Amino acid sequence: MKKLFSLFILGFSLLVFSQESINFETGTFKEILAKAKSEKKLVFIDAFAVWCGPCKLMEKNIFPLPAVKKYYNNNFINARFDMEKGEGREIAIKYGIRSYPSFLFINGDGEVVMKNYGYMSESAFIQIATEANNPKLRTASYKELFGKGEKDPKFLLNMMRLYTENDYELAKKVSERYFQVKKDAPFSKDDLRMLLYFLKSPQDENYKVFVAKKPEITQLMTAEVYEQFDANIKISKILETSLDLKTGIINDDYFYKNATPLIGKENAETALNRMKVLFYPTVGKFAEYEKAALSYYKNSESFDTEELMKAATIISEHSSEPMALKKAEEWAEKAVMKSETAQNTYILAKLYSKTGKKNNAKIFAETSRNLAQSQGSDTSMAAQLLETLK
Repeated sequence: MKKLFSLFILGFSLLVFSQESINFETGTFKEILAKAKSEKKLVFIDAFAVWCGPCKLMEKNIFPLPAVKKYYNNNFINARFDMEKGEGREIAIKYGIRSYPSFLFINGDGEVVMKNYGYMSESAFIQIATEANNPKLRTASYKELFGKGEKDPKFLLNMMRLYTENDYELAKKVSERYFQVKKDAPFSKDDLRMLLYFLKSPQDENYKVFVAKKPEITQLMTAEVYEQFDANIKISKILETSLDLKTGIINDDYFYKNATPLIGKENAETALNRMKVLFYPTVGKFAEYEKAALSYYKNSESFDTEELMKAATIISEHSSEPMALKKAEEWAEKAVMKSETAQNTYILAKLYSKTGKKNNAKIFAETSRNLAQSQGSDTSMAAQLLETLK
């Protein structure tokens, strides 16, 4: 009797959920697309995996909300597929789904209109649906509308995001139209990030925007950083040619010979060192990295503490040279003064240990251990360092 009652409660709970959640179709993917096409709606797909925590939280906390349920049920043909079972496997491959949950908005021809992922709040989840639910996209694809000259900024922004990963050249063309359309509009941080992402050389159309918008851009970054970006854009091809990926060797002579006439010796040196601090750790050339980092970060006030902390971490792990350790110590101190974390206090303790400041090392190793412990994180590295300091 008790077992029967439990089954009744389970069945009742599932019934209540089905009534209170988004109305998900149970047909095949082909049938769902056909229904969307006939009703001139988009398909919304919740792409999930059974082991995925955020997927379960979306199902429990967000899908049943009245505003969410109403908008999705009124505007989309909704479906859910386990990406590790049945048709879900084919869908995952077809649409390149690698993160869960992923949310796809697809037209009746199976073309993606918008793609997003991760746990979302109610407002964010409705917002992506509103952006996807463009009436134009129910009967035509992004590419078709773009080819016909579509200039709506929101449309162009969504298209850029959609094609960035799988068709960079198309996304770049979209970005050029986007910035042309928005040339008289205020310039935001998001605009700047997108502009720099698609800007590779002075011959790019977007370089004209970079120059024309300089007064606004230098309100979002310092004039010095703007000049560094400008220099790097101008010499991007020279940087590329200077680097031999097979050997990990950078040809300084070739670089200076070709870059100095374009941007001057000082800017050329900064650009070259920037490339070295990015490249050398990836190929294990830590002695070369150390030399470049000391030069590149010599005016540390021009850099944020997160970037300085990355440099301090690399030097703490791979250097024993006193001058490099001293500079890394200064960079780590700056980061810790801004905000103490288990990671940065550990790196500072490690550097103090290497520079012979044993008492300081103990203090910050204990701080690191306590912070990690309070956050439920791994304390073993700090504990091991404390053992060596006894």
